[in-house]
Amino acid sequence: MENTLHEKVSQDILLKAYNHMMLAKAMADIYEENRNICKYVHSTSRGHEAIQLATAYQLKKEDWVSPYYRDESILLGIGFEPYQLMLQLLAKAEDPFSGGRSYYSHPSSRDENMPKIIHQSSATGMQTIPTTGVAQGIKYIQEFNLQQFENNPVVVCSLGDNSVTEGEVSEALQFAALHQLPIIFLVQDNEWGISVTKEEARTCDAYDFVAGFTGLSRMRVDGTDFTESFEAMKKAVDFVRNERKPLVVCAKTVLIGHHTSGVRREFYREEEEIAKHREKDPGEILRKQLLDSGADEELLKQITKKARLEAEEAFEKAKNAEDPKPETVMHHIFAPTPVTEEVGTREPSGGEKIVMVDAAIHAIQELMWKHPEALLYGQDVGERIGGVFRETVTLGKKFGNKRVFNTAIQEAYIIGSTTGMSAVGLKPIVEVQFADYIYPGINQLITEISKSNYLSNGKYPVSNIIRVPIGAYGGGGPYHSGSVESILANIKGIKIAYPSNAADFKGLLKAAYYDPNPVIMLEHKGLYWSKVPGTEDAKTIEPAEDYMLPFGKGKIIIEADKNEVEKGRTLLVVTYGMGVYWAKEAAKSFNGKVEVIDLRTLIPLDEELVFERVKAHGKCIVLTEEQLNNSFAEAFAHRISKNCFRYLDAPVETMGSLDVPAVPINLILEKEMLPNAEKLSKKIEEMLQY
Repeated sequence: MENTLHEKVSQDILLKAYNHMMLAKAMADIYEENRNICKYVHSTSRGHEAIQLATAYQLKKEDWVSPYYRDESILLGIGFEPYQLMLQLLAKAEDPFSGGRSYYSHPSSRDENMPKIIHQSSATGMQTIPTTGVAQGIKYIQEFNLQQFENNPVVVCSLGDNSVTEGEVSEALQFAALHQLPIIFLVQDNEWGISVTKEEARTCDAYDFVAGFTGLSRMRVDGTDFTESFEAMKKAVDFVRNERKPLVVCAKTVLIGHHTSGVRREFYREEEEIAKHREKDPGEILRKQLLDSGADEELLKQITKKARLEAEEAFEKAKNAEDPKPETVMHHIFAPTPVTEEVGTREPSGGEKIVMVDAAIHAIQELMWKHPEALLYGQDVGERIGGVFRETVTLGKKFGNKRVFNTAIQEAYIIGSTTGMSAVGLKPIVEVQFADYIYPGINQLITEISKSNYLSNGKYPVSNIIRVPIGAYGGGGPYHSGSVESILANIKGIKIAYPSNAADFKGLLKAAYYDPNPVIMLEHKGLYWSKVPGTEDAKTIEPAEDYMLPFGKGKIIIEADKNEVEKGRTLLVVTYGMGVYWAKEAAKSFNGKVEVIDLRTLIPLDEELVFERVKAHGKCIVLTEEQLNNSFAEAFAHRISKNCFRYLDAPVETMGSLDVPAVPINLILEKEMLPNAEKLSKKIEEMLQY
């Protein structure tokens, strides 16, 4: 897409831009002069002001923008005041973006009169996937007429050129091009990636890099020249607003300030090179253009002086603002969920037993019939096969390929896009094909999804369901059998379910749908069809459509004999997933001496029930399918020991798989690695001797 300049930018807009540039300069100067006060790390937009303001001035309230950490001028341009930005700079309680929790220029906003901004992280390039998810969501909303807009929304994702080399950026570009989404990727190229030069980092700039993405238009612009940038961004935004197609804008900029307040230019840049960048200062370029066009020099001096005074007053006011109260540190880890009690009919009269995989299909089907904002996507989930475990079969045919569709092999995109989809009011249900392949999506889970609610101060909880088939059986081998719950449980800000039967599965999935927080459903492959010997009880009567099971509620599935409990001759097994069936089988050999709790969800965890029953029995085994060392099971065993110490007759034990790097494919080796009822029985027998 060629950028040709035809229109003359009005004097009012040029003066507005000059005022904002002088504000940005004054703010940067004040931060530098007050380094002892501005103690938190920050970057400024010096050298990038022209392209940022030119972008901001095009945006309307229906639009969405994801500024990156150097984009304070975008924020000024869309309407934020210096005082508001400085509240975040100094991590004050009234910081409108994060409540004092995140860095400067890490915005999030739902202001009705401005473009919306989802939570912005510091991880370079990672914003491209959630922001492309916003564009994906807007396209879905317009296709299904779920919302009316005064203007077609445009999404802008801003990033630095060196971050384009990130693999996840390519996933976003690929999806945007393939699905023709209404998004502009604004790449600001100042030729530096901290201390890494463009020659060290890349073979070409972003403009040449994206040439291979068919369907992705592109344009170059001098991002230091406001007039050129304004006309280019007007053309870019008009193109996307009208054509509903993606576009990459590559803006050449300069870096006049430091990389950050902590990584200073003098650490790694030569004075001669810095001087060349200063020659392209956008403020000076615009000043000369204004003077050449007849602007009064005294007026420009007054604008500069006034900007400095405004920035000083804002800084003084922000400096004196209150800090966050210590007791707020735990706020907004999760958004409140409406599902707090078990409701509906779990066992309808005359109901038939179903397998777990059918519970999944039926639950999603019921939700999608009821909620047009629900959609399902992932690898191979579409109509052709309906999932590699047939866990979505029939759904594609019933709901069409715009609501149930296949994606490429892009776990990061599958997971991370749910952030943007949720932000625009949709409920994405996505699937990672095997637990072993969730790792490419961990970055998005940790960096974007888990922190969104907390760092946006409650504005952007990510409401999604991520389905993950998990577990070993039948020689699935090292890359289709792994357990990953310990890794996931270490991510704060997400919820994890691990049902062991069809009724729990359906009830938890329904609760997950109405939960405004991110939920991972771990679904044991060996329980899907009850094909593993001893797992017949995974089939249950199908609950009614209104049944919901809240998270954080474990269940006693085998009770110990009360007389044996009173005599101190019993033991508690705490487990989940396939462990439930190993425990049930083992318990048969001990005549009322073993009680079994099915946790059902790992986050939140029903510690209250477990602690109560451990105190009653005095002995406990935490059983898992995972390898034991440094596992979720070991961590929980420690908490049990700490909270129940005075009641214990023996150390809390754990049992899990052998500590090998992967599940071997050979059935003999797989069996040797995994726990089972026989191994558990031996452990129980030993502990009952105490």
